[in-house]
Amino acid sequence: MSAPFNIDVPLRIGTDGRIAGAEYAAHVRHMIKAFLFTNPGERVMRLEFGSGLLQLPFSPNSPELAAAVQLTGRAGLERWLGDVIEIQAFEASADDATLSVIMTYALRPSSDFKTETFGPGEP
Repeated sequence: MSAPFNIDVPLRIGTDGRIAGAEYAAHVRHMIKAFLFTNPGERVMRLEFGSGLLQLPFSPNSPELAAAVQLTGRAGLERWLGDVIEIQAFEASADDATLSVIMTYALRPSSDFKTETFGPGEP
């Protein structure tokens, strides 16, 4: 049995003329970003998918907002990606006008740990 093929995001054509693939860790990171930056109701047939993080740029940035993102973001990721990752730490912080998420997680089934930052300006 061959390993599953993970499509690279953004979608592009590889040097061999086929859809470009991505390593598993990069694919999982793209899935996390997709959840964090999708608004609930945006995906057809998965209306509850998404954290709503993109709805917050015009909300007043505060520790309370960060706490709400921390609670809803972690719970949503555990629901939608719990079979792919095990979240070790999920911290949302409000600094000046910037809300960012720092997350440490283990890839399943390998248990390789990753620490990633999600927020404005990151790729």
